[in-house]
Amino acid sequence: MVVNVRPAEMPSGTVTFLFTDIEGSTRRWESDPDAMRSALATHDAVLTAAIESHDGRLFKHTGDGVVAAFASAQKAVLAAVDAQLHLDLPVRMGLASGEAEAEGNDYFGPPLNRAARVMAAGHGGQILVSSSTAELIEGIELIDLGLRRLRDLSEALQIYQVSAQGLGREFPPLKTVDTVPGNLPTPLTSFVGRDAQITELIALGGQHRLVTLTGVGGVGKTRLSIQVAAELTPQFADGVWLVELAPVGDPAAVPDTVATALAVTPLAGMTVIESLTLALAGRRLLLVFDNCEHVVDAAAELIEAILARTTTVSIITTSREPLGIGGEHTWPVPPLDVDDGVTSPAVSLFVERALAVAPDFSLDGPATVEAVTEICRRLDGIALAIELAAARMVSMSAEEVRDRLGDRFRLLSGGRRGIGRHQTLWQAVLWSYDLLADDERTVLGCCSVFADGFDLEAISKVYGSDDEYLMLDLVESLVRKSLLLANRHGGRTRYRVLETIRQFGAERLATAGRVLEIRDRHARFYGEQTMCRWESWDGPNQRAELDWVDTEFANLRTAFRWADERGDLATATTIAAHVAIMIWPLQRFEPVSWAFDVLDRSAEADVPQLPRLYVAASLCLYLGDPDLAVEYAQTATTLRADTRYDPFEEGWSEMLESLAHLFGGRIERRVEISLDLAGRTGFARVVGLCGLAWALPAVGRADEAMAIADETVHAARMYGNPFWIGWALGGYGRAFAESEPVRALDALREGLSYARENRLGFWEANLAQDAARLEASHGELDDALALFSTSIDSFHRAGNIVFLAATLASLAVFFDRFGQVETAAIVYGASTRQASIGLVPNLSHAIAHLVSVLGEARFDELVADGSAQQTAEAVRFAQLQIERIEHDQVGARNGSETQN
Repeated sequence: MVVNVRPAEMPSGTVTFLFTDIEGSTRRWESDPDAMRSALATHDAVLTAAIESHDGRLFKHTGDGVVAAFASAQKAVLAAVDAQLHLDLPVRMGLASGEAEAEGNDYFGPPLNRAARVMAAGHGGQILVSSSTAELIEGIELIDLGLRRLRDLSEALQIYQVSAQGLGREFPPLKTVDTVPGNLPTPLTSFVGRDAQITELIALGGQHRLVTLTGVGGVGKTRLSIQVAAELTPQFADGVWLVELAPVGDPAAVPDTVATALAVTPLAGMTVIESLTLALAGRRLLLVFDNCEHVVDAAAELIEAILARTTTVSIITTSREPLGIGGEHTWPVPPLDVDDGVTSPAVSLFVERALAVAPDFSLDGPATVEAVTEICRRLDGIALAIELAAARMVSMSAEEVRDRLGDRFRLLSGGRRGIGRHQTLWQAVLWSYDLLADDERTVLGCCSVFADGFDLEAISKVYGSDDEYLMLDLVESLVRKSLLLANRHGGRTRYRVLETIRQFGAERLATAGRVLEIRDRHARFYGEQTMCRWESWDGPNQRAELDWVDTEFANLRTAFRWADERGDLATATTIAAHVAIMIWPLQRFEPVSWAFDVLDRSAEADVPQLPRLYVAASLCLYLGDPDLAVEYAQTATTLRADTRYDPFEEGWSEMLESLAHLFGGRIERRVEISLDLAGRTGFARVVGLCGLAWALPAVGRADEAMAIADETVHAARMYGNPFWIGWALGGYGRAFAESEPVRALDALREGLSYARENRLGFWEANLAQDAARLEASHGELDDALALFSTSIDSFHRAGNIVFLAATLASLAVFFDRFGQVETAAIVYGASTRQASIGLVPNLSHAIAHLVSVLGEARFDELVADGSAQQTAEAVRFAQLQIERIEHDQVGARNGSETQN
């Protein structure tokens, strides 16, 4: 956890870092958590006081320890001594110094890693310093512990123990790599991130004799396994040994490779495996078998024999897929986290590796921070890809690398030495691909056409198989081999392919000449699914279909674009027409533009579902073009009578035409059409009644609206579609808003709860603005302000400018009522670009009052100021005024409480 310290307060240049950790903290937490919690609070207070009293800056907590930075090495050591003398818990401390610069509220650079490793070598009550710190201090007694090789450091360090009155002098041997036999390599670079994962794996190593790290190529399995093995070194008196299987081409050579690594000579009359197990019997050691995937059967056979014939040998393996033997604990290695942006492990790795090739690199501005974060996100947090991208900083900027990730396999190659399969990102992925069977390669290619995950049914259809169990076996194999990720939620499994693997699969699919065939299947599948889901959407199961259209939206977009590009107007029309309507409750209007894209060509081709496409296009009424929406809706109504076409149910086009008239300022026409619809049956009657309940109060006929309010809600509930039920509840609130505001507010509160429960974001925002008006006068002012803010934000994000304008007009009425007359005039001015404000109750009275208070000239001036604002400016201004009133309310309450 990074502590919120202003960057200006953090030392720079030569900085001394202090790392601390409580020895045996896990055991203490398990044995007596209450006592540990109390002790930890005292521990934190002691450390904070010692650090701050010596001008240090505590900037991070790491589990049960802290990390602090000091401009003075002398003060850093004195702070450590001061803290150690007052701590009751066994705390180990380590210090190292070096050049470092703060990046936000954190540091990057080798000195931090050295200080952490120095601390890890020590014991509770002990203070260790590296030679880099020892050289900068005077008058403090140091005990020379010699040149030591520490885990994760490429060079040995001279380590000293701080000696002072009151501190212990005798401690167990340092926990360093050179005290245990083995052949673990010395890393050439620092290990970044995964602290929590290392802790978990260390615990697993104590519970299971065989732990297999699985994951996609380049994710960091090898480095993590070596790091964990290094951390476990003190537990294995006979050593920790790494066996590299990547160079082994013949599975039969696996036992010989292991024997060579462990210096075991095969005995006469025994097989190599028998000789190995005999030599390992009774020895307490840890073996790391790296890269087993291409010799998985041979490695499994050997490891199974070792575990069966020994009792003190533990094994860590890395593989793209599990070994599949008894006693194996599989641990998938996740990509590096990117969610925390600049402080995430992925970005930290990028910065560390970039500094290694370009010492002047820094996150020196928002643009660079954004670019680096996007690079790490688009590279799926894969460590190898991030390191290769960071290596490009020697000759490129982060922004230039980001802009070239579309061809990542060419960009992230070259200039790297090492094992062949990891010289480039392409080779790392190709290593996994070459191990697949032909049908697995075909499935992986099919996976590449999905935009954002898929389920078993989808991949089966795109692959072209009706055998679900065959597909389950193939998909499961790819999951086990770390080429697909399986996410389980709500009793369903959805599969996802990392973008890097997706791009590779797409290239392979193109090479095989099957792109057109597979993408055609993808588009047709989603066209067929859209029709099936539409039938369910228009009923009680709407919530499930909203979840589906939201989850599959990226695939639906991709399918539409492909069908459009290929001239498959029937599929493109099906997707555009229905998705535009289906996602309306979520207040997302992108598919309206899809309808625009194919409307003319679908009309020329006489596509059977053309009337439905016109209905979808008429949703442009919410995007500020009500007159065009009227034209589209009327065309849909005309086409409905033509037997060549397959229209929506009666009432759809008329309902949207009436809405378009409303937002075009022709509210009486809205009432006329709604009256006609209310006299019909089925769907048409429901939307007609809903339209009347909303529109009649705005034309002075609230008594008629109240008379049909109960009937409207009943009709909507009987029809069963949650979207219309939300509409009806909102209409009920509108009907009674003036004569029975408390009753209306209860209905709106019910509607808001219903909208949230059923994912009706459109109605949640709409009902929020109506409820806000009534909360201000008959409920809670705080709730009113919160509802106004929610509604404005929702309409703005959705691009629903007609309802955004109406909400701003409602807010102007609110400001006028509370005496904020100039603010009210400005906010009203921002709303005047849309005729939808004619729906707002009491708006004309508020305008008249503002003119009388401000004078006509001043009123016109302020309205002009508001109307000159861009939409984003108007939203920001309105939100700031809401925040100001909220702040004033809090201050007033606090003042009242103080007086009492």
